Amino acid sequence: MKIGYSRVSTQGQDLKTQINKLTDYGCNKVFSEKISGKSTEQRKELQKALEFVREGDSLVVTRLDRLARSVVDLGQIAELLQSKGVNLVVTDQSIDTTSASGKLMFYMISAFAEFERDLINERCAEGREKALANGVKFGRKSKLTPKQVDTLKSEFSSWEGSKTDLAEKYGISRASLYRLVQED
Repeated sequence: MKIGYSRVSTQGQDLKTQINKLTDYGCNKVFSEKISGKSTEQRKELQKALEFVREGDSLVVTRLDRLARSVVDLGQIAELLQSKGVNLVVTDQSIDTTSASGKLMFYMISAFAEFERDLINERCAEGREKALANGVKFGRKSKLTPKQVDTLKSEFSSWEGSKTDLAEKYGISRASLYRLVQED
């Protein structure tokens, strides 16, 4: 039996293309989900697919990075499939682990997928560092102006009511009130 697995990373992406390719390939059942490929642990449909496959079945994906993004995760999945007597087929990358060349291709492409993921993470980190160096502030903009924060700080110690009331006066949470008062 051919069992398909399709995945996209974000809710805005569409699974239809992958599902169509898998059904055209002859998959009798397709497990699909919209979730990041960074880790395999949180992917419930992948886990269901891995539990569902039986000896003699083929797990079919359109691209290897739909299955996993790290060599470690791909290796674990490959070992699990091998122990169950299940083949792995990657349609768009011509990988079929029933042959020696297919296994070699599988491990080469998985190494490149992990390398690509590492490069993306490095570029993101470099971009964040550069933005911070240029004065970019991350996160939500402050509800209060610096002048309002100064007034809040001076009012804090002499406030007669509850701290919750003071926070409400400024339109902030009680936790934000204490954080702002402690900042220097």
